[in-house]
Amino acid sequence: MKNMKSRWNEFPFKPAKVPFFYGWVILFASVVGILMSAPGQTIGVSTFTDYLIDNIGLSRNQISTSYMVGTIASSLILTWAGRMYDRYGARWTAMAASLLMAFVLVCLSQSDRIIRLIVNDVRSNFYTATAVVIMILLFFVLRFSGQGVLTMVSRNMLMKWFVARRGIVNGLMSVFVALGFSVAPLAFDQLIQLTSWRHSWLIMGVFAGVIFTIFVFIFFRDNPEESGLLPDGEKHGHREHHVTIKAFQQYTLKEVRKTLSFWLYALPLAVHTLYVTAFTFHLVSLFDMAGLNREKALGIFIPVSVISVFVSLAGGWLCDRIKLKYLLIVATAGELIALISLGNLNDGFFYYSFIIGHGIIGGLFNVLMTVTWPRFYGQKHLGSISGFVMSLVVFSSALGPVLYSFSLTRLGSYDYASLGFAVLMVILLAFSFKGDNPQDKFENETSKPIKNGTKEYN
Repeated sequence: MKNMKSRWNEFPFKPAKVPFFYGWVILFASVVGILMSAPGQTIGVSTFTDYLIDNIGLSRNQISTSYMVGTIASSLILTWAGRMYDRYGARWTAMAASLLMAFVLVCLSQSDRIIRLIVNDVRSNFYTATAVVIMILLFFVLRFSGQGVLTMVSRNMLMKWFVARRGIVNGLMSVFVALGFSVAPLAFDQLIQLTSWRHSWLIMGVFAGVIFTIFVFIFFRDNPEESGLLPDGEKHGHREHHVTIKAFQQYTLKEVRKTLSFWLYALPLAVHTLYVTAFTFHLVSLFDMAGLNREKALGIFIPVSVISVFVSLAGGWLCDRIKLKYLLIVATAGELIALISLGNLNDGFFYYSFIIGHGIIGGLFNVLMTVTWPRFYGQKHLGSISGFVMSLVVFSSALGPVLYSFSLTRLGSYDYASLGFAVLMVILLAFSFKGDNPQDKFENETSKPIKNGTKEYN
């Protein structure tokens, strides 16, 4: 009897019968999956923030705190969600996440009414406390299902369908996701203007719960082997590569956390999300403190996006051909440049160096976040490993705005936070030269010469 992971794999059609490699369908499905997480991302929530403040009656600080606590809480169970992904596969896990996100979007559309069903007196302290608790719960479910699980599953599914071409397909995915996320806030705002904030969330909830859930059931497949196919659509093991792309040893999460390479990749990714969310949250204030106006602040996004797109495509192409540690070195250096520049924005040179550094790490972030774990540690426990990384990343993203706010209010400047993390990046940059693939040693041990002079893998 088939397990839950592979059951219904050939319904409503057999991926092996598609006239081209089904992995390209998976690429499309992965892009759609990540874009569907937009309502659970900060770019999606921020569009509705003012409407929540006006209709619920909480202050901006109270909404922000609720969002932070809900985000941190969601990060604490993403490792568990990763284990569920390992057990049940991409199809069923994504369907569960989609239905959960749909449910919470509907609840958010009625959040003010739900709160007033419990407490009528909006001027009482009990009302405020109740409202904060309910918003924490709603943000927790939204961030867990959208930003956390749906994003993680979509990325991992794609990485299982490609091995030799992981880098380039990830680069393609990154470009489409970046373009989609760049227009998402405007699209959400237009939907609100056409309907209302309440109906917008309702529409998103129905779309996620019905249309997208059906889409997942039809097109998502966990891995090629269960569909009678091979990764990349060919026997890539017979192709010559200058880097180790095959996982000879399947690592557990416990084993992964003991390796130096894991932390050399995970920590820069976590620091990146920390300063990016802080930078986005305090954008106008950061530039104002540096004597720069709002137009100057908003003017960085287009050049940063252009740089990120080109770097992402180049990084995706290169990571199939060179060791990932070289991309890690470039990414860490870019992050260091961005952090140093962020603390000196009043200087014209550092304004432009921030754009360059921010664009570099932005372009390489998704490459390192997605390709590293299956290549270094295998696919068997990919869910729990990537879930743990997502926990670190999401937790860091929640702390970023608070730490930068503390730096300003207690120390008098945002610069202290930026320069403090820059020091950490100097240390990580120095160690990044040791970010080798743990599979390299197993390739040497498990390969042996045969008569025609090529390698045979056991």
